[in-house]
Amino acid sequence: MVLIGLLIIAIGAFCQSSSYVPINKIKDWSWESYWIVQGVFAWLVFPILGALLAVPQGESLLALYTADITATLKTIFFGVLWGVGGLTFGLSMRYLGVALGQSIALGTCAGLGTILTPLFTGKTGDLTTPVIVGVVVTLLGIAIIGLAGMMKSNESDEETKKAAIKDFNFGKGILVALLAGFMSACFNIGLGMGESLTWDATPAIFKTLPATFMVTLGGFLTNAVYCFYQNSKNKTWNDYKKGNLWGNNLVFCALAGLLWYSQFFGLSLGKGFLENSPVLLAFSWCILMSLNVTFSNVWGIILKEWKGCSKKTIAVLLCGILVLIVSSFLPQII
Repeated sequence: MVLIGLLIIAIGAFCQSSSYVPINKIKDWSWESYWIVQGVFAWLVFPILGALLAVPQGESLLALYTADITATLKTIFFGVLWGVGGLTFGLSMRYLGVALGQSIALGTCAGLGTILTPLFTGKTGDLTTPVIVGVVVTLLGIAIIGLAGMMKSNESDEETKKAAIKDFNFGKGILVALLAGFMSACFNIGLGMGESLTWDATPAIFKTLPATFMVTLGGFLTNAVYCFYQNSKNKTWNDYKKGNLWGNNLVFCALAGLLWYSQFFGLSLGKGFLENSPVLLAFSWCILMSLNVTFSNVWGIILKEWKGCSKKTIAVLLCGILVLIVSSFLPQII
């Protein structure tokens, strides 16, 4: 059962790490325009559909959210904070590329999300020695990958960097990625705050999906405000008037949104199979993030973001990926 749960989480992580690939197929839209359109699918459409799977016969989501309005509002609030992380997360991809950007942001998110959630929800007992060791090993793997990123930056000339990543900026990208990771940790805190937003009759694999929707709703609000502000500031409202582009762009925005949401759908399903392993259950957030980093770097290699790097740099990168893979199941064997 544990292996099935880990496999499901891994599939979700692979989908999330692939979600930025369809974005490359979007044509002639500014960043703020395609970001909010894919967000409609990622943070509204698919989370609503997912949450509906958790609703027992005769119940409704509206009744659930209004029955415990305090938990609902807290969950949305941390979703709003997570939305800031979502914005800066996208920018970290822009400045550092898929591999390094996701590595730094998700590494920070993995550690803080796992540690802060029990502290905010009063469940400090979840922070057992195996969980803490797992977090430390995960952060070690992220640090190794970050080192590979710095080595890559030092080895590549500006022309090579720009060829792989159009807006490459290592210094700005690192700062943005760290902020993204810190704020993105609020997603897991939001899930903790919304733990009561479910029904006893809901299957274990769907338990967290109603809370997930409230977190993504909060994130959508943050992103919508910022993106529409950027539309006004940059005079890019005309992007939405390019009727000949909507067919292509809507398809790839929807695909990106579906792939992105798959990580949290997979997390919910996977946690349903980890109920007999409290350690892995508490560590599940870190598992998801570490696997996201692992697969994002695989995509980075496929997209040639590491092209031109020395064998030494690639060896350091692969070492970091190996450490992350080990960290995913380490708490179970301690």
